[in-house]
Amino acid sequence: MLMATFTSHSPEETTALGEQWGRAAQPGWLIGLTGDLGAGKTQLVKGIARGLGVTARVQSPTFVLVHEYAGGRLPLFHLDLYRLDTPAQIVGAGLEEYFFKRDAVVVIEWMERWLNQSPTANRQSPIRFRHVRFEQLSETGRRLTYEDSGA
Repeated sequence: MLMATFTSHSPEETTALGEQWGRAAQPGWLIGLTGDLGAGKTQLVKGIARGLGVTARVQSPTFVLVHEYAGGRLPLFHLDLYRLDTPAQIVGAGLEEYFFKRDAVVVIEWMERWLNQSPTANRQSPIRFRHVRFEQLSETGRRLTYEDSGA
């Protein structure tokens, strides 16, 4: 596993990083995001969508749990686990199936709600998993630390 760090000085830089990742994304990629409210997670997802060629407006799925975006190079599934406290609630909401999509890119905000608690989190791994941690440095500055596992 290789760990890397990116320092963003603005929401635009965070979006640009996401766009690079979206252009490079392959089917089966899972990107798990962790960080405080307002850390820039959804901003990164907007860039990933743009890099995939998704033209729809990307919004946080906090209250609906998942947004599905088609029309890009690959389907994009954007999940938000903020309102779910346990793996049982995640499974009960029908979200676990998204974690292992082989024909799409899946981005999950508040991934720690699954990784830190689920006995099945490592039972079936995605083709590639990128875990991204957001740290707020200033009003607009963010440090993104990420590591990849899988193919």
